[in-house]
Amino acid sequence: MTPADPSAAAAPKPAPSYQPRRQPSHRWVDIRGLEYHISQWGDPSLVTPQRPPLLLCHGFMDIGASFQFLVDAMADHEGENRYILAMDWRGFGRTRGPATDAYWFPDYLADLDALLCCEALGLDGKTPVDLLGHSMGGNIVMNYAGVQPARIRRLVNLEGFGLPRAEASEAPSRMARWLNHLRHPRPLRAFANVNGVKARLQENNPRLPDERALWLAHQWAEPRDDGQWHILADEAHKNINPLVYRVEEVLACWARITAPVLWVEGAESETSRWWGDRFPREEFEARLAVVGWLERHTLAGASHMLHHDQPDALARHLQAFLDLP
Repeated sequence: MTPADPSAAAAPKPAPSYQPRRQPSHRWVDIRGLEYHISQWGDPSLVTPQRPPLLLCHGFMDIGASFQFLVDAMADHEGENRYILAMDWRGFGRTRGPATDAYWFPDYLADLDALLCCEALGLDGKTPVDLLGHSMGGNIVMNYAGVQPARIRRLVNLEGFGLPRAEASEAPSRMARWLNHLRHPRPLRAFANVNGVKARLQENNPRLPDERALWLAHQWAEPRDDGQWHILADEAHKNINPLVYRVEEVLACWARITAPVLWVEGAESETSRWWGDRFPREEFEARLAVVGWLERHTLAGASHMLHHDQPDALARHLQAFLDLP
C-alpha cells in the first residue's frame, strides 16, 4: 500500500461558496439602446395590488446580484411569493453598451424610467411599483420618486446619503480634473484568481463571511483571456464627475416624494471615511427632513453594505414596511 502524501493531507480545503436558496433567472432587455442585464426572481404572475413588483437598485461599483442574500432572507420570511427584479446599472455588471467617457445621473433616471415601462418584464409604467436603492442606487431612486411620484408605491433608501454640498466656484477645477482623467485613464485593478477578488471584497467589508465573499466574487468579476480576473465595471467610473453636486436641486426632488419612505442604515457605518468633515451628519438630517412620510431603522452589526451584513434583519424591516396597509 502506498503511504498517503502528508503534504496532500495538509492542503487546505477550498472555501465553500454560498448556495442561493431562491435562484434568479437572467434576462437582457433593450433599454435606451443598451442591453440591460436583469436578475429576476419569480415572474409577473405573482403580482397583486398589495404586492407589486419590487425593483432593487445597486450602488456604485456593485451589481444586481449583490441583493441575493436579501432576496433569500425575504423568501425565508414570506415564501417565494414576491416578484423581484434587480438590474445592473449601465457601466456595471453584465449590462452591455457602447463605450463612454462619463456616466451621468440623468441617464440612470432615464434608464430606470424606461425599465419601469418594459413590457418584456411585465411592467407597464402605470402601475406603481416598490423601489429600493442602496448607496448610489438610493440617491437615484430618491430623485426618481420625486420626479415621477405616481409610479412609486413604497420607496426604500439603504444608506443613500447623497454627496457633500459643492459650490459653483468648484466647477472649473472639477472640469479640469475630469479632462485630465480622460487624457490619463486609470485601469481597474485585475486579480490573479478568484480568491484575490474575494480578498478585495473582504477588504472593503471585513464582516463579509467567506462563503458569501466567494460567491460574490464570481458575480462581481470574471476571468479573461489574459488569465486575470477582471471586475465587471467600466474603468470610466474611475473618472471624477465633472459636474458639481447641487443640493438644492436634489432636495427639490426629495420634497416631491409622495410614497412612504423607509430609511435604513448600518450602526457601524462611518461616513467620515468618505468625506471627512465636508458632510456633517446634521446636514444630512436636515436634508432627510424634507421627506413627508419617513420610517427609520438602524441595523446593529452592519456597516455600509448592510444587505450583506444583516440580510435577515433587513428583510424583516423591509417586509413589514412593504406590507403596510
